[in-house]
Order: sequence, then C-alpha cells, then structure tokens
Amino acid sequence: TLLGFGQLTLRRNIPFGPYIPSSTRVVRAHFSNTIGDTVTLVVATTIDPASIGPASALLSMPGWYPGPLLQDTSSFMNRAVRLLKHDKSIVREDHLDKRWEEATGEVVDEVIFLSKHTAASNRPALTVHPIGMPHLRQDEVPPAGGKPGWAAPPNPRIGPWLWLLKAIAESHNLTPEFEVTLEATHHGPEINSPTMFVEIGSTEEYWKRQDAAQDIALVEKGGVFVGHLLSGYSLPMEDLGQSKQTNVEGVGGTWREAIKVACETTKAAFPGGEVMAHLDHKLVIPTKELFFILIHRHKTKFTIMLCLIAKIL
Repeated sequence: TLLGFGQLTLRRNIPFGPYIPSSTRVVRAHFSNTIGDTVTLVVATTIDPASIGPASALLSMPGWYPGPLLQDTSSFMNRAVRLLKHDKSIVREDHLDKRWEEATGEVVDEVIFLSKHTAASNRPALTVHPIGMPHLRQDEVPPAGGKPGWAAPPNPRIGPWLWLLKAIAESHNLTPEFEVTLEATHHGPEINSPTMFVEIGSTEEYWKRQDAAQDIALVEKGGVFVGHLLSGYSLPMEDLGQSKQTNVEGVGGTWREAIKVACETTKAAFPGGEVMAHLDHKLVIPTKELFFILIHRHKTKFTIMLCLIAKIL
C-alpha cells in the first residue's frame, strides 16, 4: 500500500494540506523557498535501515537534484530542503549544521535526523525526541554522542509531527501494533540548530518496514510546541531521599544544570514564545519544590520526567 508522505511543508506560513494517501494518485511534496530563506537539513545514514528507508521514500518524490558533497556526505536538494546521506553513525556526526553553512553559505534553520529506535521491550514504535546530554558531568563520557552538559534547541516540529504521526498511524492500521510516542531528551550528535530525531523501532524486523518508513511526514510548525523532556535519569540528585532539604544549593547532583540547559535551549528554539514546564504529579514533594524554585529562576511558568512546552504568543 502506498502511504506516501503527503505534503512536505517547510515554512511556518504555509498551511498543511490534507494527508490522504492513495495508490491511484501521485503523492507530491510541496516545498517553498526563495532567495534568502533558510534551509532544513534532513539527515540519514546508509548503515541504518530505519534511517535510509524514510530517506529513500523522500527522494522518490519529484523535484530532487544532486547537491554538493560535504566531505564524504552526499546531498540532495529540493527547494528549502537539503537531504544529507552518509555511511557513519548518525549520533556521532557532530556540527553538520555548521559544516553545511561553511561549505555552502546557506543558513540552517533546523535539522531532522532519521534513525532506528531500540527498546528493551522490542515493541514496534514510531518515536520523536529532542537530543542532548544535559545531566552528564564534564568528566563523564557520553555513551552515544553529544557532549556533557549540552542539549540542542528542540525542533519546533516535534509536537505537530508527533500528533500527525499518531493520526496517520491510526488511519493506516499501524496501531496498536506500533506505539507512537515522545521520547525523553538523549544522545547526540552535538549540534546547535533546533533538532529532532524521528525513529522507527524497536528491532531489525521493524526497522526495515516500508509502511512504517512511509508513514513519517514532515509537517508545518503549529502554534504550540514540545520542548525538552527530561526523565528521572536526566535529573540526578544526591541523597534527596535522606533529606528534607528544599534549598536548591543544598542538594547535590547535576539536576540543576540539566534544568538550566533545557530551559535555555527551549527558549532559544522559540524566540518570543512563552515557555512552561510540566512536572510529573508522581514526584515526591521535596523534589517538586526544588524544581519549582529552579524553574522559577529561569522565568519559566510552572504547572505541576520535566517537559518543557512553548506557546507562541
């Protein structure tokens, strides 16, 4: 069954058209770019079937032509989109945005990585998530790219893509077989532009599924966005359980740095937006109070895993 990608809209002011796949019509990707516009990088690796599958589906659409080589990375161009294809680990190819800008003179607005997802449950899944390792100490080695104490600005497409991906998966009977989910912020590569990973999981059988690959769509940026999601391991605290300490400076661990980086990069991704933080209601009271104090310091609204949400005013 041809699921297609529907319309590929890459500017905030272009409406998202109906996504109605059909085996009897040509599915086209509509791009918009004029001189002076920024570009979107879509990055795939040939060593990952869950990465090259969606990339190949994109390249099967009309309008693509070869772009410049970036070291050993080939590129393809279609209006405001630059698809980069390499044969290395996708989480360790650092600074692709900066390298592209230096090589071409084009300004990178956002980066979207296509990748596989792994999970202990082995459950098939379609996932999206921001990237970073904000909780690691400077003397720690990141296990999967990036650098300690760093997070990339979250891509404004994360929320809209998640919601649309869920709707499309349901309409094409991928659910309940596939779970559609937002993952916590984790891994690399190191990059400074607003970034997101879109992944197919969780085993090799599903990484190669063409229906899952074709069910991934690039969508417009709506008015409410999802920022960083910090799980428990990303907010390490020392000896909190043995203390009723509610003084931010009195509790050890890198949780303060993780919140600081998450708040700052979310604000950077949504200039002019109002950033809010949602705290899991299951958090113990001392932890919740500490988070409230620190989040308030970063001028972020507190509503009650830490998830940052931005609303464009």
